[in-house]
Amino acid sequence: MALGVIRKLILLAILAAAAASFGAYQYFTQWLYAPLSLTPAGMVYELKQGSSLSHAVTDLSQQQVLKHPRILYYFARATGQGQVKAGEYKIAHGTTPAQLLVLFHRGEVVEHSITLIEGWTFAQAVEALSRAPKLTSLLSGRPVETQLSMLQLPIDHPEGWFFPDTYYYTAGTTDVEIMQRAYKKMRATLDDLWTAREQSLPYDSPYQALIMASIVERETGASWERQKIAGVFVRRLRQGMRLQTDPTVIYGMGAMYKGRIGRADLRRPTPYNTYTINGLPPTPIAMPGQESIYASLHPEQGTEVYFVARGDGTHSFSTTLAEHNDAVRRYQLQRADDYRSTPPVPESAQ
Repeated sequence: MALGVIRKLILLAILAAAAASFGAYQYFTQWLYAPLSLTPAGMVYELKQGSSLSHAVTDLSQQQVLKHPRILYYFARATGQGQVKAGEYKIAHGTTPAQLLVLFHRGEVVEHSITLIEGWTFAQAVEALSRAPKLTSLLSGRPVETQLSMLQLPIDHPEGWFFPDTYYYTAGTTDVEIMQRAYKKMRATLDDLWTAREQSLPYDSPYQALIMASIVERETGASWERQKIAGVFVRRLRQGMRLQTDPTVIYGMGAMYKGRIGRADLRRPTPYNTYTINGLPPTPIAMPGQESIYASLHPEQGTEVYFVARGDGTHSFSTTLAEHNDAVRRYQLQRADDYRSTPPVPESAQ
């Protein structure tokens, strides 16, 4: 074969290979930036702990969401995007294979939230956490001693030690982790407010202030009353008077409480019945919010040592017993059908 013919054949082969390569590159580029096969609602995909990118792309291919999973896998390896983070991902309609890689590699997982409410007890908080979506429940149904052991916190009783707030988490987070975060926030808040407290308060420790704050939290549903309520309780402690507050009685009754307190309940001795014990109860009775902690450390000055519930969540305050008895006759002896002496115990989030 003549040399010229051979050169032409070689040139044609090179041109054909170049055209094929160009076509393949063009196809790859178009595929990489073309939307995945998703419905308008998109999808939530969970990349389980220990799963790799190879597993994810194969799985999405089997679900007919992604074409050419191996090509995407090798592209990720070549571009340094092969490492992925486990978790839940929201893959929106219109997401491309290139964007999917970024999502997995950066670990942009779905966040859920749970809100712990001011005035909840520890048991209510644990129950709410047990029903939170995608949160692993470890504490629910266990004895308090076991719960404390699992939490690994430097406390002897769990009540009151967890800050009521909204906490964000990803799928697989445990309730233990949430409560540990809530404890750290409560400890930091209490320490900061204790440092800036008013002087000459009748508390021996920040813990006693936390106990008082929990009572204030459960005593009033009106934020503007908190410091006034705290002022009454502080004056009672200073004067050696019993606190005589219904929320502590309710807490001490436990499961016996059915919505109302009778005279027998006020006389029944429990460690929390402040009608029969002197001073503060042994532990908090609920989770106090920051405003109630502040109120317990900055009580309002005044002369009132009595108050009675009006029945709407607020109170009438009195300095003398005679004034107090008049208020009792007015608000307690002529109760409306919807009367309530204390704020309703907050229900767990649905």
